[in-house]
Formats: sequence, structure tokens, C-alpha cells
Amino acid sequence: MIWLSWRQFRWQALTAAVTIVLAGAWLLYFGFDVRDAHSAARSACRTGSGCHQAMAEFEARYRETMYFVAAGLGLGLALLGTFWGAPMVARELEAGTHRLVWNQSITRRRWLTTKLLLTALAAMSTTAVISALLTWAARPVDEASANRFDTIIFGTRNIAPIGYALFAVTLGTVVGLLVRRTLPAIAITLVAFIAVQFAVPNLVRPHLLPAKTATMAMPTEVIDQARNLGGIGGGSVIGGITLPDEPGAWISSTSPLLTADGHPLSASRFNRCLNNPPMTGAHGTFGNTAPCLGKLNLHLKITYQPSGRYWSFQLLETALYVLLSALLAAFALRRVRHHLT
Repeated sequence: MIWLSWRQFRWQALTAAVTIVLAGAWLLYFGFDVRDAHSAARSACRTGSGCHQAMAEFEARYRETMYFVAAGLGLGLALLGTFWGAPMVARELEAGTHRLVWNQSITRRRWLTTKLLLTALAAMSTTAVISALLTWAARPVDEASANRFDTIIFGTRNIAPIGYALFAVTLGTVVGLLVRRTLPAIAITLVAFIAVQFAVPNLVRPHLLPAKTATMAMPTEVIDQARNLGGIGGGSVIGGITLPDEPGAWISSTSPLLTADGHPLSASRFNRCLNNPPMTGAHGTFGNTAPCLGKLNLHLKITYQPSGRYWSFQLLETALYVLLSALLAAFALRRVRHHLT
């Protein structure tokens, strides 16, 4: 049975090997390029001038590339489910070739278990290698940005992608078992996997551990360290804040800018500082706007996860996907034994 499953899987295995070689070669090249740029940026810190700007420019140089690579890995995980998991059983049921195996000494459960284990282990191994190389290549950028909890970045580093790969293959297998037709199973698996990958970071991950809250004063220098002021919907909002005592913390929510009495800063006062601030000759990120807001004695209320919980979140989310995969696999084994004719 193992030999038969391997023969059926040989083209997928060849694809995985080629992917590892090509992706690995590029990630090695990319990793050394990142380290060369990081060394150049750190040289500015050793001279004692322009350190913050040099590191900000280094992080900005690779920011878009990091997101493109993360999107590519996410797409690859989706493809594992759609082209490895979904057709694995659906193709056999659609063509009727499963009857040949079932009329031998192989039980249905052993048939499905062997195929699922072989495919899942191959998917997890391929993902583990690429994820490890990407984590190594991107480490200087991740350290400079102090943003390891980013919704997209988090799912492409360390062990979390391995759990995603296992879930993708198991999900595709179950969908194929239920639908029994290859093309519909591929389409349903793709939509379902993307939906889960969207729901978990936004709806589940923030609640895996209880969040902490803090009040943060907003003087001029702190405002200048933010990434953006204002928003599409208007209002006195500020984004891209970093906690001074918790660099790398995951800030899950921030209040609007609050005055000393705890009320939101009025839109008129905020827009006045944003659009027509008094001229002070400031040269920070937001120019004269930062000193104008800094004089108002503002603060924020922040909900966050400490940076020290990063590995706890990695382990918990990976365990969540392993549990979901185990439940799906148990359902598939029961289905193939009792309900599939």
C-alpha cells in the first residue's frame, strides 16, 4: 500500500523537491543580501549619528518584499490543499479506482490513512524547510521592524506554517471525500482554506491569551515615531505606535487620541493641527503637526500582547491547526468506513 501510494504521489514529490531547491536558493541569496544591508545600516549606529533613520530605511527597503514573500508562501499553502489534498480521494472516487484497492486485503481505513499520512508528511516537510529558510533570511528585517505579530508575517515564520500545511491537506482530503468530484473539491477547498486563514488571525488569535491594557502618553517625540495620523473615516486616530517599555509588542487595539479628562480629541482640534499647525520649524516625521498635538497633553489607551508571548502564540496556533486536522482526519476515517459505498 505504501509503495502504491508513493507511485501515485511521485509527481507531487518531484514538484516539492524542485520547489525546495529553487525557493531555497533564492532565500539563501536574499538572506545574505539582507545581512549585507543590515551591516551597512548598523555601521551608522556605531558612528553615533543617523542610527534611527538608517534602520528605518533598511526596514522600509525590504518591507514590500517581505509581504510579497509572505503572500507567496500563503498561496503555496493553499495550493497544497487544493492540488494535493482535494484530488487525493476525490480523483479515486470519481474514477472508481478505489474499488480495486478495497477488493484486496487492504481495509478502507488503512488505505485512507496511508495516503493521508504520506501526503501530509510531505507537505509539512516541504513547508518546514521553506519556513525555516524564510525565518532565517528575514530575521534582521523582523528585528528592525519589531513587528513579528503582523497578521501576514506571523503566519510565515517558525512553526506556524507547518500547522497550516497539515490543515490544508487534511481539509482538502475531507472535502474531496464528501464531494467525490475533483474540480468542485479543489474550488471548495481553496475557498474554505482562505476563509479559515482570514478568520483565525482576526477572530481567534487575539483571544488565545488574555490581552493587557496600558495608558500611553503622547508627547511630541512619541507622535513623531508613529506611522500615520488620521484615517479614512476621519477622527483623531494614530497608527503604528510602539510601546516604549515593550518593543515588539502586538498592539491589538488603540483608542482615539484622548485629552487629559479622558474624552476623545475633537475632530476640529485634530484637523487644525493636522492641516494648519503653527509654524515651529520642526523637522520630525509629521513636521509642525507633532508639536501642535504634543502641547495638548494627549494620551492613548492600548490593548496589547507582550512581545515575550510570541512563542506562546506560535505554539497555541500551531496546536489549534493540528487539533482541527486531527478532528478532520477522524471524521474522514469514520466516513470512509461507515458511509462511503
